[in-house]
Amino acid sequence: MDFLNRLQSEKKRFTYFGKGGEFAAIFFKNLFLTLVSFGLYYPWAKVEFLKYHYQSTELDKARFAFHGTGKEVFKGFIKVYVFLLLLYVFLIYGVVSNNPTTFGISIGVFYLFIILLIPFAIHGAMRYRTSRSSWKGIYFKYLGNRMELFWKFLIGLLLTILTLGIYSPWFAVDIRKYIFSHLRLGNLSFDFKGEGSTLFWMNLKFFFLFYLTLGIYTFWYYKELLAYYANNTEITQNGRKVKFSLEMKAGDVFELIIVNFLLIIFTFGIATPWVIIRTYKIIFRFLQIEEGLDTNGIKQVQYDNYDNAAGDNFLDFLDLDLI
Repeated sequence: MDFLNRLQSEKKRFTYFGKGGEFAAIFFKNLFLTLVSFGLYYPWAKVEFLKYHYQSTELDKARFAFHGTGKEVFKGFIKVYVFLLLLYVFLIYGVVSNNPTTFGISIGVFYLFIILLIPFAIHGAMRYRTSRSSWKGIYFKYLGNRMELFWKFLIGLLLTILTLGIYSPWFAVDIRKYIFSHLRLGNLSFDFKGEGSTLFWMNLKFFFLFYLTLGIYTFWYYKELLAYYANNTEITQNGRKVKFSLEMKAGDVFELIIVNFLLIIFTFGIATPWVIIRTYKIIFRFLQIEEGLDTNGIKQVQYDNYDNAAGDNFLDFLDLDLI
């Protein structure tokens, strides 16, 4: 019993073991293969990147694992790009029609479809990515409902438009709350407790202080933003709630951003793999789970399998990432 209490009283820290040289070899190999294949190799490149980062991340002396395959991602890749190709054909038809009405309709339909597909892409990406992610052989799972997320997204988007963007912090937090409340790791459940009003005031303060400080406040803003997302994320295990925490200081953010910027500029982008590894190392150095989590008590729960990676690929197309 004392041993169990000691385990639960310990903070759980993340460690990232990735190495710049190792990842650079993977990065440039996959970049070359993606270029010479005119982008067709991208799904396999993405899977290799994910597997490397997962396997390099450790929590409580156990590494994470990604079990997806290039073939699965390629199937989703084809679905997304065939659909987008059809949209582009419709858009081009509107452009060359020389008819202002047809042109306006084609533009409207194109962007409407792109925007309305985002919640479906998020849902599909979360289902696929979590079903292929594990820790200690225990799998993650996303249990959200596609249409629930769609209506939540649509209402939030309309309110954001009607308020000229003012509602956007509440919109972002609402979507994040929904996703995390439906996220599982075995018998663990997750939640996000942040409030849109907190994010709104954080953004408003940044808007004014950025100019007053000639941009110097940016480092404090990102420190607050990262802490806001981490510190408001919690895990529930057998009724016990445990929070994440991020102990970064503005100086740490300054070091991260400035050094990364200089590395990219002075190497003309060649240092990109080292910058990626450096970013992961610094973030995970400060991220931890507070006392109360019994990692030995995490048990596998059986859920359905899911192998459609189309949502993941659509988010890549929009240059959006998961949580």
